[in-house]
Amino acid sequence: MSEIYAVGDIVRMKKPHPCGSSEWEILRAGMDFRLRCLGCGHMVLLPRHKFERMASPVKRGESNEHTAAKDIFHRQGTEAAAGEK
Repeated sequence: MSEIYAVGDIVRMKKPHPCGSSEWEILRAGMDFRLRCLGCGHMVLLPRHKFERMASPVKRGESNEHTAAKDIFHRQGTEAAAGEK
């Protein structure tokens, strides 16, 4: 079973990048993954099957937490606006 990856997540790859860092940020997720090295900023594009073999467990990125908070805030605002009518 494959893990669900989202944009903004930080993954640790099994092999380190030549700069010495093993942590990468997911910039694009789909059939291909665009990753940015957190050590030097280098970007790569990997096919999903290769990415899933090389990636270790995920640390959730802050962007996912902020997105969830924005969604909750937006829903509360629309419910309050609907009650005013």
